[in-house]
This record gives sequence, C-alpha cells and structure tokens, in this order.
Amino acid sequence: MKTPSLPVVYGIPNCDTVKQARAWLADNAVDYRFHDYKKQGLPLDEVDKWLAQVGIDKLLNRRGPTWRKLDASVQASVVDIASARAVMQLNASVIKRPVVQWPSGALSVGFDAATWHQLRL
Repeated sequence: MKTPSLPVVYGIPNCDTVKQARAWLADNAVDYRFHDYKKQGLPLDEVDKWLAQVGIDKLLNRRGPTWRKLDASVQASVVDIASARAVMQLNASVIKRPVVQWPSGALSVGFDAATWHQLRL
C-alpha cells in the first residue's frame, strides 16, 4: 500500500468532529489533503483497507443518527466485513469521522488531539 506524502483526511465538511479536526490541523500547521466522500465519492478500495486495518467496530458509527435511521433489518445484517462494507457503500455517513491516512502508514478514526500529535511526527 502506497502511503501519502501528506495526511489524507476523509470525511464530510459539515461534520462537527471533522471541523474540529481540520481546525487542529490548521492550528498545528499540518498540511493535508481533504477527501469529501459526499462530493468525491467513497473510495471503496480505501474502505477495504480501513476495515482490514481497524475493523468494523472502530469504523462503523453505531451511535450516530445515520445508523439509528437505518431499518433494524439493515442494522442486523451487519455481521462481517462484507456486510459492513455494503452498508457503508450505501450510507457513507455511518463511517466514523474523520478517517485519516497518515504519511507513516498509520490510520486514525475519529479525532483525539493527543493521538494526532503523535501521529503527525
């Protein structure tokens, strides 16, 4: 897997956590590339890597409003990576945000300033 030279932040711009994360990056003078998967599409090859690297439980936001709006049968159908990927493909907003691919090859999901400080080094 080729790692980017800049961190790549995946998410949607109107998400509060993404806004907080992008502000942290700006405040810490970290250049990055933003991938808005609502406008640019969900990169399924990357989603496959994310699922393999961090797993369903970390990547799938089962507490967010998008998940809660899903039919109970759809929620219950998420039993493995393939079924999680299918739900994510149809409902990208169920992915926890932001997902960041760091130049080191590390992947982070969500925003935690202390973790990000270590990952940006």
